[in-house]
Amino acid sequence: MTISFNNQTIEVEDRMVLSNFVFHQLGEKQNGIAVAINGEVKPKAGWEEVQLCENDDVLIIKATQGG
Repeated sequence: MTISFNNQTIEVEDRMVLSNFVFHQLGEKQNGIAVAINGEVKPKAGWEEVQLCENDDVLIIKATQGG
């Protein structure tokens, strides 16, 4: 299935849940991130229940340190 991830079109497995997608993209380093699907932020506690759909727009934002 095709989705948009951080403004790039990619192919992912059908019926992939958000937690698996984030793990495939970031590995275990998931601290300090926010995830939105189609402009709606998804709380981390619910990632296991969120199933990606064809043409979803997924955005992952990482917090950075600095000054």
